[in-house]
Amino acid sequence: MRSRWSRSRVLAEAAFPAGALVVHTAGALPLDVFAPYANLRGGVLYPLQTFSPGRVIDWTTVPICVEAGTPADQQLVEQVARSLSNVVEVVATPQRQVIHVGAVFACNFTNHLLGIGHALLQEAGLPFALLEPLIQETVQKALAQPPFTVQTGPAVRHDTATLDRHRALLLEHPQWQQIYNQLTASIQAT
Repeated sequence: MRSRWSRSRVLAEAAFPAGALVVHTAGALPLDVFAPYANLRGGVLYPLQTFSPGRVIDWTTVPICVEAGTPADQQLVEQVARSLSNVVEVVATPQRQVIHVGAVFACNFTNHLLGIGHALLQEAGLPFALLEPLIQETVQKALAQPPFTVQTGPAVRHDTATLDRHRALLLEHPQWQQIYNQLTASIQAT
């Protein structure tokens, strides 16, 4: 669902003091979003983390990507970031946007795939906890080595019989079957 408040509308309608340093916290939004507002100084303080109600985050470990329009503003934004985290990186808009799309793959898409796994086990009357050791080992391996080098499963083995059985099991979920086919093709092409 889209918010009725666009970022540019917030900037246009907010009352900032002239010359104020205003920072945004978005990974995908460029620094130049502030360009139309000559009376503002712009910066970015992007915490590379997922946030959900009720979850406690150790801010000292959260990577924070910072960027600002001038060296003085850069120093100020870095100072604020360092008051929150021990991991602060100066990252320009193009690289931050790559980080953001990478984060969507690593976090959002992974969570969606875990949700599909959860739903499939639930439909079969099985507890999702059965997958927990597998999920933990997968993440630990992917953090220890380049993830493509530790890929396992029927797609990387080109195990057509197993792939076909999986596709048959997913007939009742055509969208999930489509995701399965696309990921299988991507794994096999990598």
